[in-house]
Amino acid sequence: MEYNRSSHYVYSCKYHIIFCPKYRSKVLKDDIEIRFKEIMKQLEIEDDFHIVEMEVMPDHIHLLLDCRPDKSPVEIVKHIKWQSAHILRKEFPELKTRLPNLWTRSAFIASVGSISLETVKEYIKNQKGK
Repeated sequence: MEYNRSSHYVYSCKYHIIFCPKYRSKVLKDDIEIRFKEIMKQLEIEDDFHIVEMEVMPDHIHLLLDCRPDKSPVEIVKHIKWQSAHILRKEFPELKTRLPNLWTRSAFIASVGSISLETVKEYIKNQKGK
């Protein structure tokens, strides 16, 4: 496993994120899909996270992001949704007429690691025995 380094931390903070358009509408295709991916590349630089993997389906998005430990995944998702909705609705007016809001309020966020929960629990339990 590779770890990131900063002046004070060694870390690995990866998150699997899923979110959907309002009413799970199948609007994320063709030019809208392409533009969303471009927006994500911009945000990757501006917000200082790394896109490990991204898949845009017509009715939902999967992201695997690598973030700094001082960045909240919830705040990153809020900013991605806000920024992408603002740009996409401006550039694709048909989204305004089809949906009151581009994204649902909810999202799925799960941390991803290469070590199982059981391994970490066992490691912590056995620390005093050393």
